Amino acid sequence: MSSKAAGTGLGQAAPSGGSLQRALTGRHLQFIAIGGAIGSGLFLGSAAGIRSAGPALLVAYMVGGAMIFFIARALGELALAHPKATTMDAFAEDYVHPAFGFLVGWNYWMSWILVGMVDITAMAIFVKFWLPDLPQWIPALISLMALYGINLCGVRLFGELEFWMALGKVVTILGMMVSGIVLLVQGVGLAGAHASLANIWSDGGIFPTGLTGFLAALPIAFFAFGGSELVGLAAAEAKDPERSLPGAINGVVFRILIFYIGSLAIIMALVPWREVTLTESPFVMVFTKIGLPATASLINLVLISAVLSSCNSGLFAGARTLQSLATKRHAPQLLARINDRGVPVMGINISAAIMFLGVILNYYVPGKVMEYIISASAVLLMGTWTSIIVSHMGFRHRAPKDAPRKFAMPLYPLASWIVLLFIAGIALIMATALGMYIPIGFAFGYYLLLGAIYALGIGRREPAA
Repeated sequence: MSSKAAGTGLGQAAPSGGSLQRALTGRHLQFIAIGGAIGSGLFLGSAAGIRSAGPALLVAYMVGGAMIFFIARALGELALAHPKATTMDAFAEDYVHPAFGFLVGWNYWMSWILVGMVDITAMAIFVKFWLPDLPQWIPALISLMALYGINLCGVRLFGELEFWMALGKVVTILGMMVSGIVLLVQGVGLAGAHASLANIWSDGGIFPTGLTGFLAALPIAFFAFGGSELVGLAAAEAKDPERSLPGAINGVVFRILIFYIGSLAIIMALVPWREVTLTESPFVMVFTKIGLPATASLINLVLISAVLSSCNSGLFAGARTLQSLATKRHAPQLLARINDRGVPVMGINISAAIMFLGVILNYYVPGKVMEYIISASAVLLMGTWTSIIVSHMGFRHRAPKDAPRKFAMPLYPLASWIVLLFIAGIALIMATALGMYIPIGFAFGYYLLLGAIYALGIGRREPAA
């Protein structure tokens, strides 16, 4: 770790006319955390997880959720120790090395750009449910332009939009769970079987597909929580982070238990896990069987809300990451500008412009390419989570042993090493059992390119005087 890095990045003022505004309330932080933890991975990806592992998927979510909790706690401790920091690349620079900060920042930005491309594509596909003849690139463009305008208006509007979209997802899941519990009490099955909690383990036990199926479900469960780190990023623009951030992060475990494990347990109690199909969301299946009016349209609206929320978060995170990189001279200084409304306007402009490639892909490229983009963004996300743990370890290493700590990460350093080993294991599973050579190759190629750029002195900040 570089001794020269300390004190050079965190809280450094940007050469701009404004500053980030603390306009997010505790309500906003809570629902940004919820929105980050609940997305299309639950509504869509859970079907593949159930088919791969059966009820063992619930265990996979427990394990993945525990890892995410420790990652969020590490970021939370860093965020409260440095309330003026805006992105994790600042922590990586100060507590590891400027080169690591450069790599982390550009890695995080690219991961959200790729997610944004996938999200506007998904948005376009969902709209075709109502307008099947509408060219796919049109709703993709409209959604990107709308979210671009919202982000330019300021962080308060971003927080409000995330609040309402997250609320819609929560209401949908709770509605399904309440309906499912009623059916369980009545013993009414939805696929020719008697509804019972025993359906979860009666067909092959908790691990019906063995260790192989469970391991294949781990990446699905782990990446379903992508975006959970946004609550730490948003803390830099919260009114009272010391009060609101701990509650939002500590609620991660509760949200995982309720929204992931609880909802999927009810689904598998109502529908034997072998009856779940890859072509239909488990939530759509349950709502359809219940007979709720306009079920398909309702679920479609929720799915649109989920992907819009994710793309909205991508613009938010990407713009602030570029602004932070520019502040530390790891990106062109023009990107450091913050306008009078507290918006990193150039960061938003560049991020939205690159996401526009997703609109072009919707016009020219078949949907198979989107699968590679999703996988590549997942690999980059692992790099982000690794950087959080490594930066936190550097922070703890530099701090005096008896220094008071706000919101200290529990079980440190044991939990840190467990998380790092878990991420390495997920990468190994992806490279071997899942055969994801192309996205992993893309990620490593991207890292090599960033390393070469930094080694050539492009994006390398001048040493502090």
